[in-house]
Amino acid sequence: MEYKTTLTTCTYCGCGCNFYLETLDGKLTNTIPCKTSPVNEGKLCIKGWNVHQFVQNDRRLKKPLLRKGGELVEVEWEEALAYTADRLKAVTAEKGGDAVGFLASAKVTNEENYLLQKFARAAIGTNNVDHCARL
Repeated sequence: MEYKTTLTTCTYCGCGCNFYLETLDGKLTNTIPCKTSPVNEGKLCIKGWNVHQFVQNDRRLKKPLLRKGGELVEVEWEEALAYTADRLKAVTAEKGGDAVGFLASAKVTNEENYLLQKFARAAIGTNNVDHCARL
């Protein structure tokens, strides 16, 4: 058996709490708060305590899905990205940037969420951006 802990930063909100992810034989098993973190001082909220669970959930999507013939079908990333880019161009050309909205995720870093809102505002021309992390 190989046991390992990895210090990381929680991605659920902007606080920046630190914790250790425990792995046993390469599989995430638990979350341990970092006692020396000046941000969370060894404490975690309920989301932080359970952050390891979503990574290996069997219901987690591992490939993009596109609707074909009324059903969702797994496709390669290239096809999904090309389809998304084409639809985004078509909608914004026909109806303008405010016809599009962006939803950011609590399961990515603040930097990645910043890039999404920057893309929405600078490239698409909309302020329709929201984030699902709530403190």
